[in-house]
Amino acid sequence: MSAPSGNPVPSAPPSYEEAVGINVNYPHPYPVPGPGQKPDGKGMNAPPYMGQPPPANNPITVQTVYVQQPVVFYDRPVQMCCPSCNQMIVTRLSYDAGALTWLSCGGLCLLGCVAGCCLIPFCIDALKDVDHTCPKCSALLGSYKRL
Repeated sequence: MSAPSGNPVPSAPPSYEEAVGINVNYPHPYPVPGPGQKPDGKGMNAPPYMGQPPPANNPITVQTVYVQQPVVFYDRPVQMCCPSCNQMIVTRLSYDAGALTWLSCGGLCLLGCVAGCCLIPFCIDALKDVDHTCPKCSALLGSYKRL
């Protein structure tokens, strides 16, 4: 069969614009970036430096920052990184008489233990405050107060 003589037979399917009905010759509703421009319409050329030398191509220094979680000190040794010497350590404990030790001593005195028995709390580490120190640099890292 032959096509009517007034309409030629198309050799390819229509383009998207022709099929949807967009007029290709009609101006776009938004500006189309030209060559050498960014999509926001600004040119790619850098602004000239007025009165200043151009920036030098210095290498970028990268600094790594390690954020350490806060350490909670109790009456047991803690494994941590010492902030003074930056070494991984297990803290050394030292015991000092604190509020609980003195209150226990006073309580025993009120009960009548005045013949030296009231000094027993000063011999019990479980009633004393605990100081955590670094075994390498001897820095005080933290304390645990019983009361």
